[in-house]
Amino acid sequence: MKVRWTDTATGHLASIYEYIARDSARYAQRVIDRITSRSRQIARFPHLGQMVPEYQDPDIREVLVGQYRVIYKVTAKEVHVLAIIHGAQRMPPEAALANGPGAE
Repeated sequence: MKVRWTDTATGHLASIYEYIARDSARYAQRVIDRITSRSRQIARFPHLGQMVPEYQDPDIREVLVGQYRVIYKVTAKEVHVLAIIHGAQRMPPEAALANGPGAE
């Protein structure tokens, strides 16, 4: 199954890198590598993650990578990574996640 990253998720990834890189560019890159590696895993096993409780939609799922929640939507042919949210952050409304695919 193909993984597509929404513009929102790509922006989250860049923000995570920038924030962590203030202290350590090396550690920031490791976190980003772990997140992108996990997205390849969900491409092979899209139902691996649990349903996101805030949305009550069986197609919107999440996997945890350290302190981050990788939120994604499973469709018939693709997985769309919708957002990367720190566990301490509030979840955005579901409509805020639906901006369509962006960069892969």
